Amino acid sequence: MYIIQLRYLSFFFGLISILSFFNIIYSYYLNLYLNLDTYYYCLFISLIISLIFYKVKILEKKPNIYHKILTVFFGYISLPLILSIPYYLSIYNLTFLNSFFEAISGFTSTGFTIFENIKHIDQSLILWRSSTQWIGGLYFLYSIIYLIDIYDQSFKKTFTNFFSLNSSEILKQAIKIFLLYSFLTLIIFIILNLFSIRAFDSLNLAFTLISSGGFLPVNDLSNIIKENSQIIILSLLMMFSFFSIFFSYNLILFRDKNSNFFYEDFHLIIYYVMVITLFFLFFSFNNNFSNNLLSLSSSMSNIGFSLDSERQNLTFIFLILVIIGGSFFSTSSGLRFIKLYSLFKYSINQILSFSRPKNIFMNRLIFTKINFDFDEINKYFLTIIIFILSLFILTSLLSLSGIEFENSFKLSILTLMNTVNSSIYGLSEFNFNNLHFFTKYTLIFFMIIGRIELLTVLLLIKKFLFKN
Repeated sequence: MYIIQLRYLSFFFGLISILSFFNIIYSYYLNLYLNLDTYYYCLFISLIISLIFYKVKILEKKPNIYHKILTVFFGYISLPLILSIPYYLSIYNLTFLNSFFEAISGFTSTGFTIFENIKHIDQSLILWRSSTQWIGGLYFLYSIIYLIDIYDQSFKKTFTNFFSLNSSEILKQAIKIFLLYSFLTLIIFIILNLFSIRAFDSLNLAFTLISSGGFLPVNDLSNIIKENSQIIILSLLMMFSFFSIFFSYNLILFRDKNSNFFYEDFHLIIYYVMVITLFFLFFSFNNNFSNNLLSLSSSMSNIGFSLDSERQNLTFIFLILVIIGGSFFSTSSGLRFIKLYSLFKYSINQILSFSRPKNIFMNRLIFTKINFDFDEINKYFLTIIIFILSLFILTSLLSLSGIEFENSFKLSILTLMNTVNSSIYGLSEFNFNNLHFFTKYTLIFFMIIGRIELLTVLLLIKKFLFKN
């Protein structure tokens, strides 16, 4: 029996070959021949692997949740290996570890980079960096569907209002997600162009924003974004990776869908407006509010970059926003707002039930008819426990590797939440290139852990360490 479902991964290897082809065309168009042969290697290798994986015989027996988790995890290892080829074979003399680190960072939409000066990289490789984020964001969305069984029943039930989980509809639904993801990318690209951002930068930013990535085509965002109108529109476009992509799709096309599916996004709108309002009232007296808006949107969507200089008094708040995260079906990371809100509401109801035993308290989300049961609360609680444990382990390992504790703690949060290290977190000057190889492998592993649902870690531990 095949543990890894290779046919599931064949589509993404095929997609890498298509992106390689586009990079080849782009390189010829702009006469960028320095790294041209690397994209040919990547195209042929990924295409061959895609065909081999597709030809693997499909099992008659339905794969269980453990096979699916291992398949997704294997994808987070194997796909970046192919994506690292243009880095490794480029003229920049990158080691295999640095190449793999850059590819993993892009594919997990984290944004840590070993390049100290982006100006020294040719445009084709910059575009390739952004492409790795784009395909990584798409892989993450597909993985949510593939691992749908581990989510709470209320989410699964409302999710099926839009997306069919019938096996006979798999190809049709996969195409729907791909077209929707590509369409939203195109919308972001067009809007950025309308606000006088040059086409190359707009394309790279579009790949970054839709995937909740952290790579920039320049060293500093201020080289691209200079006007207040550009800052505001960039802040709003970051919300494409904060809300569910189906929510964005309906807003753009004014489609009338079952509102129960968007219950999480309704809560996120309230959450976003409240945070913006509080910052406007209490933290914008001596600072430009548009910069604050960008930092807030960037943190809440787990993108991470900003225009601000380091502000130690707000670093903790921005990190909290990073940890909370966005929607279930979005490319943002985090623990997810609706989980934390549900857990908080349930805890308050439990406390009130002891103080007022004669009253009945409903565990229902406001503005909906959805109730969450005790099993779902257990899952949410376990997710937080696993996050805290992962944070402790990673912080300890980074501290032991010689990084001071405060930076280790911040970097651990950003790694697990797949958020780039920028000035608003006090880590803009952090150098990943000079890290010890053990530290780099540690960050690689935890970037992947942060990208898959944290509950899957517990499921794998239960499967392989506690066998009957």
